[in-house]
Amino acid sequence: MRWLYRLLLVLLFGFLPLPILIVAVSSFTSTGYFTVPLASLSWRWYLEFFTDAQWLGLLAVSAGIALLVAFISTSAALLAALVLDRTRIRGSGVIESLIMLPLVFPNAALGVAFLGLLGLLGVSGSYLGIVLAHCIITLPFAYRPILNSLRKLDPALGEASMSLGARPAQVLRTVTLPMLKPGLITAFLFCFIVSFDEATITVFLVAPDVNTLPVRILTQIQESASPVIAAIATSLIVFTLALVLLLERTVGLEMFAAPERDH
Repeated sequence: MRWLYRLLLVLLFGFLPLPILIVAVSSFTSTGYFTVPLASLSWRWYLEFFTDAQWLGLLAVSAGIALLVAFISTSAALLAALVLDRTRIRGSGVIESLIMLPLVFPNAALGVAFLGLLGLLGVSGSYLGIVLAHCIITLPFAYRPILNSLRKLDPALGEASMSLGARPAQVLRTVTLPMLKPGLITAFLFCFIVSFDEATITVFLVAPDVNTLPVRILTQIQESASPVIAAIATSLIVFTLALVLLLERTVGLEMFAAPERDH
């Protein structure tokens, strides 16, 4: 029976990347429509993407939003982890559950909820509204690795620094933050990836003059089947995989494991 399980695993993991491979192959077609197999190879659609001011503008907008969201979410997750892990407050478990709550709900449901909430705040259909929504959905991806890193620190290091005359702010700046670097890098990059690739929630929050690259790709697929979409999608997949591989090679992905206190 073991060979059957292995065969099922091979078929499963071989089937999962198949749609991505089809999109990647079709992006090199020389015709104006999707064809697999290819009649001939061409970089035509990649050149169109990287020379089109509209696509590049949306790429810059999405990257800017993702950078801002990653910075805000990482900073907020750091503060939350420090407070919940280093101080004893009532309801800390409830607060942690609220932080991780966006992972529970479907993205479509979150999109409808954000649409109503941001409408009440008067920022619906604006880049500010998109940033606020992305900060909430990326917060769990920042909180877990930072908390995991924090719980691997030896509290005696901070206590020793304070016994030598260092103030809490100095301990945070010179001891805690440098040792939290792997968790902070992991949190920042994953928040960037999640925000940059988000389309399901964002589609509820855009406006005629407010758009992002993933949402534009989604709407363009509904309007036409130009192979430039396949070229853009392939470029984004390669970019995301490169970030994940960089993260794995530098600090590792074990930061997302269940946090355990070593000391």
